Amino acid sequence: MKKIIVVLCFIMFSCTRPNSAVELLTKEGYTDIEITGYSWFACSKDDSFSTGFKAKKNGNVIEGAICEGIIFKNKTIRYK
Repeated sequence: MKKIIVVLCFIMFSCTRPNSAVELLTKEGYTDIEITGYSWFACSKDDSFSTGFKAKKNGNVIEGAICEGIIFKNKTIRYK
């Protein structure tokens, strides 16, 4: 049972794509980007990756997640 829990934790925390998230946020005009790790419950069941972030845009601090699928699914910015 312990091994299953360890494997599940590894899978959940490796389901982020920080480089991809920074690339999208930079294109959209965000600055001071900080990746906060896996973002629980932020994305839909069709998304495979959920990368939390905190960044600035137009002087405002914004928190959210970048949601991505593996195939045929674009990236989506979701806000908290």
